[in-house]
Amino acid sequence: MSYTENPHKYETGFFYKRELPCIQELLKLTDINQIHTIVVDGYVYLNNEKKPGLGHYVYTNFSGEIPVIGVAKNAFHDNEAFVKKLYRGNSSKPLYITSVGMELAVAAEHIQSMYGEYRFPHLLKLLDKQTKEARL
Repeated sequence: MSYTENPHKYETGFFYKRELPCIQELLKLTDINQIHTIVVDGYVYLNNEKKPGLGHYVYTNFSGEIPVIGVAKNAFHDNEAFVKKLYRGNSSKPLYITSVGMELAVAAEHIQSMYGEYRFPHLLKLLDKQTKEARL
């Protein structure tokens, strides 16, 4: 497990400041040439004007060579143009999918096909739990 010293505190609209350094450190331990797609817990775009979110910063960090899919649990105001609502399992609450470097419909298909019978894919749920435990 890789840790980042002194991560930024959460700032509304600037989630990437806290999360991007952690992702950068983790990917230093990986052969980037073996990565097809990166999935982030958050948005690629934060609004209809394409204000960059965490996913966009991850994408540009790798020179736009690795597609990024954003998976968010909650909707943002004024953010419908580049978002696809995705319903998984028996949930009446959608996931909010965004992407860059890959068509949105294809990104949503990838998330839809991930293992797990519930709203949030099993692997993403495990990662969410692991990262929360690491912050404690």
